[in-house]
Amino acid sequence: MAASEAPPFWWEKPDWRAWTLWPLSSAYGLAASARLRSAKREKVPAAVLCIGNLTVGGEGKTPIAIALARHAIARGLKVGFLSRGYGGTVSKPHFVNPEEDSARAVGDEPLLLARHAPTVVARDRIAGAHRLVRAGCELIIMDDGFQSAQIHIDYALIVVDSWRGLGNGHVLPGGPLRAPLTEQMRFVDGVVTMGKGDAAEIVVRSASRAGRPVFSARVRPRSRQGFKGKRVLAFAGIGNPQKFYASLQESGADIVKTHSFPDHHPFTEEEVGELSAIAEAEDLLLVTTEKDFVRLQRGPLAMREFAASVRVLMIEAVFDGARAPDLIIQPALQAWRERMLGA
Repeated sequence: MAASEAPPFWWEKPDWRAWTLWPLSSAYGLAASARLRSAKREKVPAAVLCIGNLTVGGEGKTPIAIALARHAIARGLKVGFLSRGYGGTVSKPHFVNPEEDSARAVGDEPLLLARHAPTVVARDRIAGAHRLVRAGCELIIMDDGFQSAQIHIDYALIVVDSWRGLGNGHVLPGGPLRAPLTEQMRFVDGVVTMGKGDAAEIVVRSASRAGRPVFSARVRPRSRQGFKGKRVLAFAGIGNPQKFYASLQESGADIVKTHSFPDHHPFTEEEVGELSAIAEAEDLLLVTTEKDFVRLQRGPLAMREFAASVRVLMIEAVFDGARAPDLIIQPALQAWRERMLGA
């Protein structure tokens, strides 16, 4: 579902559409639950920290993964990212080169991750993990993959958007949940809520009842970027464009127009031409996300030429509480050491 527009009714109170799809959601939920319970996850000789979510769509996993990697690297740990490379065409495990690879080949998020630590994209996550181990990585941060049922996870951190939460609370296709909440929470080690709002309360209560730690974080613009007072045409093809628009507004920009595309959207020449024409006619500054920019920058010539006229809002995830990253990373390392001693 990530590559297409998520139905708006997913993020509203359950209505006739969600209830009409209830039989399909129930069947999907049963299958997803069975897969989670019966999966045989292979262990690899490195700590595996999974940054996942309970729903489809953008919850802020990639900024959290980068924030934790930076903290772990500062501690002297050898860190590597493991990604499915959604939207890419590479089939075998591949180390991402952010200066040479295209989003079409490896996906957009891996291009961002590779700027911070060695990154492998692999449809077979086991094979990808072993590539990182051979490269000397002792901590593998898996961006997504919580429900993939392939690899043993030493610490599963679930990211929940505090504004959207679980949407209507229904399982695919009637809602955004990837499996029933109670079934997914069995495999969760920690929860991090992103941003302001109380829509994540149901997950927070569930985690608290199970004795799982709950952290909070937010996304903020990275330093001063010169957007204050600028009249902007903001566009984004991410899971939750409203989060991008809010961060851009926080940076002081005057957002005159917005244009939202589906997550991982492959821009066309017609689309970028239309954006350029509007910006020129109304004297607006084109601004987009890092993830969208790498798709443009590493795309065909027309996209690269368009990218030269676009500004990027740089963001970062910040935890509330200086000890939070250690309280996530340390249990992952401890679980790995214990299973290696018991091997």
